[in-house]
Amino acid sequence: MGESKPSIELNLKHPELFRDKAYVNGKWIEAKSGNRFDIIDPGTDQPFATCPDMAAADVDDAVQAAQAAFQVYRTFTPRARADLLAKFDALIRAHQDDLATLLVYETGKPLAEAYGEIEYAASFTRWFTGEAERIQGTTFPAALPGRRIFTIKQPVGVTAALVPWNFPIAMVLRKAAAALAAGCTIVAKPSPETPLSALTLAYLAEKAGYPAGVFNVLPTTLANTPALSEALCKHPLVKKVSFTGSTRVGKILSAHCASSLKKLTLELGGNCPFLVFDDANLDQACAALIPLKFRHAGQACITSNRVYVQRGIYAAFAWMLASQTRSIRVGHGLDKGTTMGPLTVPLGVDKVASQVEDARQHGATVLTGGNRVTGLGGGYFFEPTIIADATPAMRLASEETFGPVLALFPFGTEEEAVRAANDTSMGLASYCFTKNVDRMWRLFENLEAGMIGMNSGNSSAAESPFGGIKDSGFGKESGKDVAINEYLITKTGTLTLEGQY
Repeated sequence: MGESKPSIELNLKHPELFRDKAYVNGKWIEAKSGNRFDIIDPGTDQPFATCPDMAAADVDDAVQAAQAAFQVYRTFTPRARADLLAKFDALIRAHQDDLATLLVYETGKPLAEAYGEIEYAASFTRWFTGEAERIQGTTFPAALPGRRIFTIKQPVGVTAALVPWNFPIAMVLRKAAAALAAGCTIVAKPSPETPLSALTLAYLAEKAGYPAGVFNVLPTTLANTPALSEALCKHPLVKKVSFTGSTRVGKILSAHCASSLKKLTLELGGNCPFLVFDDANLDQACAALIPLKFRHAGQACITSNRVYVQRGIYAAFAWMLASQTRSIRVGHGLDKGTTMGPLTVPLGVDKVASQVEDARQHGATVLTGGNRVTGLGGGYFFEPTIIADATPAMRLASEETFGPVLALFPFGTEEEAVRAANDTSMGLASYCFTKNVDRMWRLFENLEAGMIGMNSGNSSAAESPFGGIKDSGFGKESGKDVAINEYLITKTGTLTLEGQY
């Protein structure tokens, strides 16, 4: 694969943080093929760096290194693992300026959002620093006399982390922090769009004192991703796989892991509904919806695509939402005043443009936006868009948008709203706004999603279990006990005692 000369200069405060080689067994290496690929700035459509194009042939070395490191790292005491995580956390926070710059160039998100992602990402290293010392087994008497039953928790082994491009630092750390706290080693495969931030994390992990082989990173292209991911999933020494991405790919990876019965966590797509009732505080609902929808240009799995508004407030809420959306400023993530950046990949612009056109053909009204943005230096820009009078026949109703387009659906009764909200194969998150406590509890129980925001927008946090149901996957990341248990096995021991008791 050819390598073009980067046309953008990075201005990092600490240039040593820029890492453009794969990281395996404590060494910075090239792919066995020698191939490299371009990393593109979504705000300009120009290359600014290159990376090794690792392939399936490069997987075994990384896994073997991680396995050898696991034999040592698994013996570290919980306090030692916590201390390492604390040092890692401190280094991430100390270098947030350079990490934020890399995020802007890799993902396109505005600089303020990049800082927000780093703070969110570091919340996982901080949280799991505490969790490392709270891994506990149990002891209890058996039903039979003279017996005692014990359980202990042990790290599962080498883990593979397959992460997306929309929150590349947060998604690596949400997986890696739990794995490292549990005593596992990790091989991370970042998205082809965002390898540099993951490699910088590997450099900081090295500086924190993690032994060689504990944290490994394999960057690769879109073309090599399927084979490399399959090799990781099927490698006999990989005992746990955690994937964040599309439902389609999640099902493929699930099949790869099934033959060896690997532990698997899947955080997949979402087509999240947002319900607003007549008695809701509209200012509160709008203040929650705008950042939930337009953060990172709508490229979040928990963003709301389908907004169901009760007819009594439909016109007022639509006007309020459109008015506030018009104040969003689109531009390059490093430009002052930018509040929404480009989409990360050009196909994302094509998808939202086609969804808007489909909605128009089905009779929807575009209240604001609806067009590609040109004249901003060649990046992948689309206007923040509000569509009114949406119907179930439109693609917006059934497809995950992953872009800055929001559709408003009117409804009459609570039963109608719940039925429409649940009319999807996905079940990641749902949101509801009402001041009726009885209704709120019914919605909490009746909405089919793994996470329910009740008079709340984005509620993702290190202390809160994150995960979906239905085609949005299974397993939990973050939260007390549940997330770290994804990286542990429980071993039961039964002891028979002699004598009278």
